Amino acid sequence: MSAIHELQDAPSDSISSLAFSPSGTKLVVASWDSSITIYTRSSESETPFALESTYETRAPVLDVCLGKDDNSLYCVGLDGDVRDMSQAVTGGEERVLSSHSKESNKVVYSKNHNLILSTSWDGSMHAHNVDNGAFIRIQLPAKPFALAVTAERVVVAMAERKVSVYDLGGISALISRSASSDPNQAFTSVPVWQERESSLKFMTRAIACMPNNKGFAVSSIEGRVGVEWFDPEAQKDMYAFKCHRQTTKARLQGQDTEEEIDVVYPVNALAFHPVHGTFATGGGDGVVALWDANTKRRVRQYPKLGASVAAVDFSNDGKFLAIAVSPGFEDGEEKPEGLDTPGSVIKVVIRTLSELEAKGKAAK
Repeated sequence: MSAIHELQDAPSDSISSLAFSPSGTKLVVASWDSSITIYTRSSESETPFALESTYETRAPVLDVCLGKDDNSLYCVGLDGDVRDMSQAVTGGEERVLSSHSKESNKVVYSKNHNLILSTSWDGSMHAHNVDNGAFIRIQLPAKPFALAVTAERVVVAMAERKVSVYDLGGISALISRSASSDPNQAFTSVPVWQERESSLKFMTRAIACMPNNKGFAVSSIEGRVGVEWFDPEAQKDMYAFKCHRQTTKARLQGQDTEEEIDVVYPVNALAFHPVHGTFATGGGDGVVALWDANTKRRVRQYPKLGASVAAVDFSNDGKFLAIAVSPGFEDGEEKPEGLDTPGSVIKVVIRTLSELEAKGKAAK
């Protein structure tokens, strides 16, 4: 079984996202306190990662990603800017790649095409050429909630259960032909490679693509995960399942006796294991679980972590699982009396995984 370690010097406010560097020797953590914290793998610390540095930004950071190497760092936040923090990491100045008209909520990096893609609550996606700074603005069908990339596709999950899949090669070609660095440039018409309706009925919380590039998993606020495939024939076998739910006895408002109720938590985070292809879910119940997409079985479930799980990520070698724990505000003042509610805890924990811990299970 894995060993678990809590990292020191966690952010002072809720954690929005975290990500391992390509080599797995660095972990970057973004927070609502406008900070970006970088931890480095350490053999001298009691934990596998120790604090390297902290950077203050001008606004709360909503998402962060690494680029082609360990020093290529990008972030987005409430100011709407898409920021290249790579020079700041090495002592220089940060650079604004583009600015959305409203808050920018997600950012990802495409290694195969060397692109930075960002989304915003203004209903747009920006695609940036990292080398020359050129970018295009893409009008999305609805407000975006989640963003993920495969080797050749970018998947955007949006409001109204809309999911759009774009071809990264086509986007890269459009940037080469028609992009500019003009912040007021018009939207570029980009054909949608695949358009579909989410298999989940409630608002999307997270999305993650399979390491074999064949499909993706998507989660919702209503304690469900959907597993879907790009190939139309394989998509016939798509499925969804319930998770991160707690059955408990509680005294409801206005009643004198306790009764059994089913408490449903949002599934806030998803990440695929890069070696075994299983995936992790993190929920508002403070639980992280591992699942096998192919056999539709749960591999294992870890103990509660004291507050809502906000983000998860595997290192590229699959040896570490990073987990961000923050108050998720899933339970309000009208919470049934006696319900076990995660507390106001902010921390980053690392699970050092054993060799086969995340390996899938054979079908029954």
